[in-house]
Amino acid sequence: MKSWFRKWDLSIIYKILLVFLDILFVNVSSFLALWVRFNMHMTEIPIEYSESVWELAVVNTIMTLIVYAVFRLYTSLWRFASIKELMYIIEACAVCILLNMLAYYLTYRPIYRSYFVIYSTSLFLLTCFSRFSYRLMRLLYRGNIHGGHMRHTMIIGAGEACNVVMKELELSTELDAKIRCIIDDNPRKRGTYIHGVKVVGNRDHILEYARKYGITEIIVAIPSADKREQQKILQICQQVPNCELKILPGVYQLVNGEVTVSKLRQVEIEDLLGRKPVQITTEKIGRYVSDKVVMVTGGGGSIGSELCRQIAANGVRQLIIFDIYENNAYDIQQELKADYPNLDLVVLIGSVRNGRKVNSVFAKYRPDIVYHAAAHKHVPLMEDSPNEAIKNNVFGTYKVALAADRFHVEKFVLISTDKAVNPTNIMGASKRMCEMIIQTFSNRSKTEYVAVRFGNVLGSNGSVIPLFKKQIEAGGPVTVTHPDIIRYFMTIPEAVSLVLQAGASAKGGEIFVLDMGQPVKIVDLAKNLIHLSGYTLGKDIEIKYTGLRPGEKLYEELLMDEEGLTATENELIHIGKPIDFDEDEFLKDLAALYQEAYAETDRMKYIVHKIVPTYHLREADIERDRKIQESLHDEFPDVSSELPSAFLSGSVADAKIAGNASAL
Repeated sequence: MKSWFRKWDLSIIYKILLVFLDILFVNVSSFLALWVRFNMHMTEIPIEYSESVWELAVVNTIMTLIVYAVFRLYTSLWRFASIKELMYIIEACAVCILLNMLAYYLTYRPIYRSYFVIYSTSLFLLTCFSRFSYRLMRLLYRGNIHGGHMRHTMIIGAGEACNVVMKELELSTELDAKIRCIIDDNPRKRGTYIHGVKVVGNRDHILEYARKYGITEIIVAIPSADKREQQKILQICQQVPNCELKILPGVYQLVNGEVTVSKLRQVEIEDLLGRKPVQITTEKIGRYVSDKVVMVTGGGGSIGSELCRQIAANGVRQLIIFDIYENNAYDIQQELKADYPNLDLVVLIGSVRNGRKVNSVFAKYRPDIVYHAAAHKHVPLMEDSPNEAIKNNVFGTYKVALAADRFHVEKFVLISTDKAVNPTNIMGASKRMCEMIIQTFSNRSKTEYVAVRFGNVLGSNGSVIPLFKKQIEAGGPVTVTHPDIIRYFMTIPEAVSLVLQAGASAKGGEIFVLDMGQPVKIVDLAKNLIHLSGYTLGKDIEIKYTGLRPGEKLYEELLMDEEGLTATENELIHIGKPIDFDEDEFLKDLAALYQEAYAETDRMKYIVHKIVPTYHLREADIERDRKIQESLHDEFPDVSSELPSAFLSGSVADAKIAGNASAL
């Protein structure tokens, strides 16, 4: 409250100051016109002219103040004054002169004709001085305002965005930048000046002029350029040592107030991926989830929480968040409550591994659509705890999918991964089995089941970019497992867009795949992030290769050889053809896998290999597992007798899909 009052008080004081200056300038201009006309000698001014000016001084002053107020000369923000504000002053002065002339002639007071010319000129100049003096002082004393630690800035792009940036940098007391040069590929602009700064050349001259002017900051002000063009320019800019890169958002964002130039964003690693974000038809998704009860398992995670945000924005009747991690669930709950106060939101804590809990939730809330995002996803951790990967990913998916069938859910969307294709690790193999579960349910249930497969998600919990940033902040080294390792990447909004598109377009049984462009080398991401953080590779920050982790591949695939692609209405989203397999045999194997996983044995890996043949056990793992099992058998000889008598606590026996219920 105190801060607000202080700002209000300063604003009033500023307006009062302008009024006093205008009163002074109106009367100074009047007598200045007399003084100049008569050779700058007061004694030569005829007394009748002096009396005329004195007699109309009060009326003229009041009239001028009213006209100035009408033309907004007291309410405009003069620190941002431009040609438009100058036109206001011209128009206001012109009206004042006309009224002044009218007052003299209607009252028959004597005055010489040149008085009005001199008076109007003086009034205009003094009014301009009072309004534009702030900008003039900033231009003359810019160095003193910012101090001695100014950044030497290069702007790339000599268009309207450049004009916006330069105006803001001139006026802002927060942005301590001195613009040294401008780069633009248009040859006709070379050698021209924008606000006194020269356009020195095209992108081929970036490094030359960066060295010449000691550039420490580069602002890319070409929001109209596509991702590929921006990538080429940024790759050149990264070669400038100890230089910070920033990208100006789209000018439309400046216009509608979403961002200001003072919030120039840092270059994000997504800017270097070289492709446009996936776009979706929001109307179709809106119609799809509108007035529906939607459940998101794992709703507190990176993907799950973004799903909840976008679903909440599309008029859902009720949103159910189901997550085992209470902190994540609490965070998204508070965010959605603040953003959508009228949303019917239910947040439940529970595990997808608990079949009875899952069934009770479905029985109570009867969801129309289920997005299954709950899963263990970290490859190295799951290699060390393979049973947990199977329990959570495979049987958690089974139990949720089974409940969806039992309680007549319209659509069930599984979030899968490219690691499910020809998996070499237990996490990928578990997700491939999840896809097979979905395919089995799709063939035997009225519910429409669909899987969505995509690559690594930038910015998600545990992804490589946050890890790199932490390592850079700590001074390095940045760790990369192998110099040749490559991955497909996408952003969280892209991943969620794909999931929502899949749900809206699914007919049942499909595997949706995103065309994510060319894969990216992890080491290139590390190098780019080091450069973007203002460090020099090899000098400030080192890259250390640690070797491939257990189960890690050099590259990931989006499709298996047997799968073909079918186009959709979105050219970047495709449908992979499901691979046929013996579903009855698969269900039998799942029953055996369930027993071995909950018996905490590693024999379940052999069943995983049978179900997913591309998953192979390594010799070292086989020998280690044999020794562990021998020691366990000696200490706990009756462990297998403690297993539950029926797979999934008997719930499969009642399910429509259980063609082999007796075996389970």
